Amino acid sequence: MTITRVALITPPYHSGVVESAGTWLNVGFVYIAGALRAAGYEADYYDAMSLWHTWPQIRQRIEAFRPDVVATTAFTASIVDAVKLLAFAKGINPAIVTVLGNVHPTFCYDEVLQADHAAVDFIVRGEGEVTLPALLDCLNGGNDPQKIDGLAFYRDGKVVATPKAPYIQDLDTLPTAWDLVEWPIYRYRAKNDARLAIVSSSRGCLQKCSFCSQQLFWAQTWRARSPENFVAELEMLSNRYGVQVAMLADEIPTLDRERWVRILDLMIERRVDVKLLMETRVDDILRDADIMHKYRAAGVEHIYVGVEAGSQETLDLFRKDTKVEQSKAAIDIINNADIVSETSFVLGMPDDTPESIAATVELAKHYNPDMAFFLAIAPWPYAELYPQLEEYVGTKDYRKYNLVEPVIKPKGMTMAELERELGKAAQKFYMHKFRNLDALTPWKREFMLAVFDILINNSYLAGQMRAMMKEGNEMPPDVVKLLRAIKQHASSEPSPLAPIP
Repeated sequence: MTITRVALITPPYHSGVVESAGTWLNVGFVYIAGALRAAGYEADYYDAMSLWHTWPQIRQRIEAFRPDVVATTAFTASIVDAVKLLAFAKGINPAIVTVLGNVHPTFCYDEVLQADHAAVDFIVRGEGEVTLPALLDCLNGGNDPQKIDGLAFYRDGKVVATPKAPYIQDLDTLPTAWDLVEWPIYRYRAKNDARLAIVSSSRGCLQKCSFCSQQLFWAQTWRARSPENFVAELEMLSNRYGVQVAMLADEIPTLDRERWVRILDLMIERRVDVKLLMETRVDDILRDADIMHKYRAAGVEHIYVGVEAGSQETLDLFRKDTKVEQSKAAIDIINNADIVSETSFVLGMPDDTPESIAATVELAKHYNPDMAFFLAIAPWPYAELYPQLEEYVGTKDYRKYNLVEPVIKPKGMTMAELERELGKAAQKFYMHKFRNLDALTPWKREFMLAVFDILINNSYLAGQMRAMMKEGNEMPPDVVKLLRAIKQHASSEPSPLAPIP
């Protein structure tokens, strides 16, 4: 069989975490599809996850495209469905070559292949733009895949892993396949369903967070696209595909201040009509306090910084390399720039109690971000922190490793009790926020009303928050007031997009 057609399919996994805010495309597949086409292969970008397709619909798409290869992607929570997808493809046509990539299989390839080598032919470890076309060329040439760096596969009763592939250095040269994206489905619910893209201006992470996968995946390296190349892509996405909002997939887009300032200046000079959502480090916000007006003028309207913990002891355990007071200062800087601030707290550690979680909520109120999420720590089996948490792991069901469902059982709580406490934390924080809406600027107030609507109607927190209300036998008066405000807000249909000053 000569390989010519490759189906890139996201597994139909859902947890209700990021999905509540909108529909997010897989930018990795945009790059992989571009690389495949540049190598002479025909690619189908099929986002079964975002389309909420069922297995019969997935079968129809596979049968219609008739791929020679089906490739999918898996973070830890989606690995079960990713393997199921590849087995499903084999059931349609046993001759299909199946490929699995992304963070979880990069590190857990031995576990995956030992258990599921009948479904998974090859695992791409690390970046796939060079490795996947090289693998397909190798197969077409009848050569041995063991000669290709960055692979793992099962052969003669054992797992074979080839040497690690080098990282791609010149990101500007990577081809993309934006034309394969089914654009109408990608939207940002918090902004009147604005058309949403996920973009990448850099790859890598230099931090050493002990619970995180990214610093391991990128081996504490960082590479960046040129400002001109990146901003030109945003212009193209706006002009050609009607993109209104773009979220940066980068861990630290702001690492190189000179480069980042150039990006902001180009966005301002060219009047690029795309709002930016982004994540960055507390340190970089403190460093950039003097240029936050440029962030705002360039269209940056939402910044996430990872606070992660309420105590310095836990921050040190997580190896965040920041101080508690620095997090407060960074959030103040973002708020003072009239940019939406967001953070998260990783809870559910072995020593956590209802009291310690309640104290974290009070600290969150003190930090005063616009949005805060109280997440259940997920001990990735390859993370540096895992050995310290292993004895407290309450489930090995990877589908639950989604930062919402508890995986660790604290010493003094059941996992069900922990889940309830996380729900209470969110409810208490957002009730505090929405009692103080009048302190916000008009556009932020509109945005936060949209957020609250999502939280109680479309988010993973909806059930927990409603359950909290039922426990009191009646809905609290302040919640009733807020619900009425939301109803009026929805009927008037204002635009929550922040104007560029």
